[in-house]
Amino acid sequence: MRNWWKAAVGRLRQAWVPVVEAALAATVAWLIAARLIGHPDPFFAPSAALIVLGESRGQRVRQTIELVLGVAGGVLVADLVVHTLGPGTGTMLLVLLLTLGVTVAAGASSTLVIQTTVSALYLVVVAAPKGEFTPFRFVDALIGGAVALAASQLVVARDPLAPLVAEARRTYADLAALLDRIDEAVDRCDADVGQAALERARELDGSVERLRATVQACAETLRLRVRRRRHLGQLEQVEATARQLDYAVRDIRVLARNAATLTRLHTAAPTELGAALRCLAEAVRAAGAALATDLTGQDADRHAGRAEEAALAAVRIGAELLRSDPPLPVVMIVGQLRSTAIDLLRGVGTDDVAVLNRVDEALGLPVG
Repeated sequence: MRNWWKAAVGRLRQAWVPVVEAALAATVAWLIAARLIGHPDPFFAPSAALIVLGESRGQRVRQTIELVLGVAGGVLVADLVVHTLGPGTGTMLLVLLLTLGVTVAAGASSTLVIQTTVSALYLVVVAAPKGEFTPFRFVDALIGGAVALAASQLVVARDPLAPLVAEARRTYADLAALLDRIDEAVDRCDADVGQAALERARELDGSVERLRATVQACAETLRLRVRRRRHLGQLEQVEATARQLDYAVRDIRVLARNAATLTRLHTAAPTELGAALRCLAEAVRAAGAALATDLTGQDADRHAGRAEEAALAAVRIGAELLRSDPPLPVVMIVGQLRSTAIDLLRGVGTDDVAVLNRVDEALGLPVG
């Protein structure tokens, strides 16, 4: 129980700013709709603010506007249908179909689709409109969405690179955690863990796509702020790093596939293989730290140097493994260690020729 409370306090300490921002945005939306405009029961103003603000972090302005219109459009469709047909089973089915259609067409995530549909169901089940139709709820949803849009831009204006730094850390942490899981699988010769690691590796493309989307969102924000445009050069570097990270993810996916094959053979893996995987995981974490510190204006060279040292150590251990005539899956894993090391080092800005020479030298190959 003590550990649970400690973890809970830690999570709250990290997320208290978004919590306060969401609460303030919802309250402001309610005040505008209820007190300033005078709408009765403005439930959809704070709910729309919470929905849009939760989904808009790291999104581009255009995408956020689409979210606002999607939420408000879903509420309007539900309101019109219920007012025309009255509450009932057929009405509920039609509201569900139309609301789902509107939000999906707006490009909403699965979470947003569900949240908006639940709000529409509220109209059918709890608060069906009575009397003459007045689009109070549609306007309330627009108010809430507009407040959320303004709040999200105020947050970004304070530190426009913060979402990118957080996403970069998350992406590299996910990749390092995958390598830890692969290490666990081969160390225990556990086929189930190996298969789980392979399935996780197949999902990591989404992490790279989120990083790229966050780069685009930050670039859009910076272009709107003259004083911040000096950071655009950094974003170009991050885009190049994301391309190399995409290659590294593919390398590690192949590595995970060979590790899963090794565990299915029930062949004990050499202890050196685990050491190589741990070095590669350390290199990934250091590369992520190098990217994050470079974005925040701190000294990134120390982390980049640590990434290079750990990546080359992984390759050297792999070279030693090859001398012992290991099983084919181990040979394949060593090959992916080399490929991953190359893509990681390219991602931290090392020259292409220098990367190939250093990695091949570590592997014991002739250097041209």
